Amino acid sequence: MSSKMHGCPVIIPPVGLEGELQLPAEARSVVVFAHGSGSSRFSKRNRYVASELHRSGLGTLLMDLLTAREEQVDVQTRHLRFDIGLLASRLLDAVAWLRQAPATSSLSIGIFGASTGGGAALVAAAEWPQDIAAVVSRGGRPDLAGASLPRVQAPTLLIVGGSDEAVIELNEKAYEQMVCVRRLEIVPGATHLFEEPGTLEAVAALAAGWFQRYL
Repeated sequence: MSSKMHGCPVIIPPVGLEGELQLPAEARSVVVFAHGSGSSRFSKRNRYVASELHRSGLGTLLMDLLTAREEQVDVQTRHLRFDIGLLASRLLDAVAWLRQAPATSSLSIGIFGASTGGGAALVAAAEWPQDIAAVVSRGGRPDLAGASLPRVQAPTLLIVGGSDEAVIELNEKAYEQMVCVRRLEIVPGATHLFEEPGTLEAVAALAAGWFQRYL
């Protein structure tokens, strides 16, 4: 894999998850994206944040956390998107693959989680503290990480919209249970999806700064 690739399609074992790896020249770290419920690696919000991380010299792995067949089932049942244990295990599959792939084996690894992906990112970080160096959660549900929260060692940034009151409360409670280096950042005027002008740009700047500091 070339270090100057542009969105190289990848398949992540063992279940064959589809992903897209992009490594800017001289990248020293890579950020795995854990999308939220009902989303995919094609999420426009996550792809925008990924593009901003590239500008900061960070590599990215945008991936689907469910297989195509599981996605079809989830459209009907909507239960897999909230299976935090399953989603976290898929993130660990991706981390293991990055550790073995020649182009990424020496890079430090972070996770950017959105919505339920935020909870999955923290469970994964608690399980493999030696491999996951930083976490950023956007409009996330860190509360869904439950008993894993006090075990997270990776520096964690929780970003929540100022108008997303229910999720602010959930993030505050999760923050109190964590003992790692952590910060709760509230973006004024933003709702859950950060669709208001300038709010997603704020998320991208905060995430890039955090990953640059800790990866």
